[in-house]
Amino acid sequence: MALKDLFRKKNVQDILNQVELNNADGHGALGRHLGVRDLAAFGIAAIIGAGIFSTIGKASADGGPAVIFLFLFTALACSFAAFAYAEFASMVPVSGSAYTYSYVAFGELIAWIIGWALIMEYAIGNITVAISWSDYFTGLLDSGGIHLPQWVQMDYLTASNGFTEATALMQGGKTFENLDAGLQAAYTAWTTSPTLGAFHFVADLPALLIIIIITALVYRGMKESRNASNLMVVVKLCIILLVIAVGVFYVDTANWDPFAPNGAAGVLKGVSAVFFAYIGFDAISTTAEECKNPQRDLPRGMMWAIIICTVLYVIIALVLTGMVNYSELNVGDPLAFVFEKLDLKWMSGIIAVSAVIAMASVLLVFQMGQPRIWMSMSRDGLLPKRFSKVHPKFKTPSYATIVTGFVVAVPALFLNLTMVTDLCSIGTLFAFVLVCAGVLVLQNKPNIPRGKFKTPYVNAKFIMPIGLVLGVLLCVMYNKDATVDFLTNAKEFNSPNTIVTSLTKEQTTEVYNSLLARDVATGSQDLEHILSSYESEPAQYERLVAELPIADDLKYESGFQLFKHKIPMWIFLISLVLLSIWAFRKNLSLIPLLGLICCLYMMAQLSVWNWIYFFVWLLIGLLIYFGFSRKNSKLNLSRL
Repeated sequence: MALKDLFRKKNVQDILNQVELNNADGHGALGRHLGVRDLAAFGIAAIIGAGIFSTIGKASADGGPAVIFLFLFTALACSFAAFAYAEFASMVPVSGSAYTYSYVAFGELIAWIIGWALIMEYAIGNITVAISWSDYFTGLLDSGGIHLPQWVQMDYLTASNGFTEATALMQGGKTFENLDAGLQAAYTAWTTSPTLGAFHFVADLPALLIIIIITALVYRGMKESRNASNLMVVVKLCIILLVIAVGVFYVDTANWDPFAPNGAAGVLKGVSAVFFAYIGFDAISTTAEECKNPQRDLPRGMMWAIIICTVLYVIIALVLTGMVNYSELNVGDPLAFVFEKLDLKWMSGIIAVSAVIAMASVLLVFQMGQPRIWMSMSRDGLLPKRFSKVHPKFKTPSYATIVTGFVVAVPALFLNLTMVTDLCSIGTLFAFVLVCAGVLVLQNKPNIPRGKFKTPYVNAKFIMPIGLVLGVLLCVMYNKDATVDFLTNAKEFNSPNTIVTSLTKEQTTEVYNSLLARDVATGSQDLEHILSSYESEPAQYERLVAELPIADDLKYESGFQLFKHKIPMWIFLISLVLLSIWAFRKNLSLIPLLGLICCLYMMAQLSVWNWIYFFVWLLIGLLIYFGFSRKNSKLNLSRL
């Protein structure tokens, strides 16, 4: 096959003609039931979930009240991407989201790559939400006096890793009672679970239950899914407004001082977690064929969803950080926590119920998007034909919906929440990057049918290069030490937790004795606690760690071991230079360009291991493409 055939493109007009043909004869046509209000509700259902009920706590603990700027930044980044999505959705109003858009802009190989990445986004996102729903549901059962064994409410990896870490910390002198609550639960789940030889049976059964229920609902039909989603959105919006109305009377403005206790670094520390709170608005674009007027309604639905959710996120963040000190919010259920702390337990119960509803609505939207991506890829011949089968009665992609249920349910029993959250984020951000780039690629091409919505044009020819130069100057002027350390790859000392959990039993004893001999360990046998007490004075902490009787690679990271973690940021910085050159030469549109840059920056904040896992996933996808999809592609068959 010629290289150019890998980048053969779909024609917009051919896509539109095929949709009209499907609608005319009813073959493969989906039911059209959605308006602007329904689309906005789906967006709110997808966005308001983990952000309000979970990740907002950790982000607030890192950034203080200034975390509101992180929500605004993330909303702005998503809005830039939403403009690109809306323009494509208006131009190509069919199911498929970024996959279909990339087929038009870049060609088949890139379309396959983004489609494969979207499978990761939706499948992994569903797993993440199912695990979070399970946590809230089991917490609700506990408050009602129903206590499930730990090994049926936790995934295998969390229990295994938690047991290992807890054992290392207790070996270092920490008592079980002083372990983090999550580590206590993981240790208990692992030690009390049934075993078969060396295998421990630990599986998240509530996560399996909710996936089965939601998959059945999505299979049943779009109208039923819409009605259920709208009902859940109304319930959780009422609860959130109640939280704001009650919480505002307990706000102490003294808790807002300092407003940004850890500076910009603290605010940006939670960028990935907060971004995960926003993903899902793009799932709206997968319902294009089920909209009554997609060219008008899809852009409006996306924008309204982002605006409403951002306003709610900012108000909730201000209320939470006003009710208690930001440093106390590093908990998994911050809303329930603050009301329980203020002895308003009736509100904690209401919040627990609403969290269960909110998570279910997020799962509904994600579980709805995945089969429609597969259906679009199957229609193009890139996946087996069965994936494009539409149920004759329910008018939903039936086979793809059932497969989605299995793909999500099985890993949800065993996978770790942090791992799947980051994988979902990188897959989503990659999709956003390609959609924004697609708008830039098509902006000056003639003979491309344009929809009713077009992203406002601002020429980035000079803005982008000037912005890059100003950014470099600001880094040198106001953050010189960190910039120099980054460029010179200066060694970084490990955290107390990392050091302690890396030690053998003999090393732990040796380190403790050395601290005792220097009168550092007086009054405590908890090695992590001893080291942590020096972290507030970086220079003193580094001197203390440097003198420990252990190997250097346990004390700090340097050389390539440190540089590898900076590779994502170097990719981002090199991309900025290339994008500046592209913008100057081609007069690129500023809004999609800013969307591309913001999403690349958030990708750079994810660890290098997430990039590696992501590229392994893409390599598996390429093997499938060259083994099956390339030969069976309808564009290929039409040329034979």
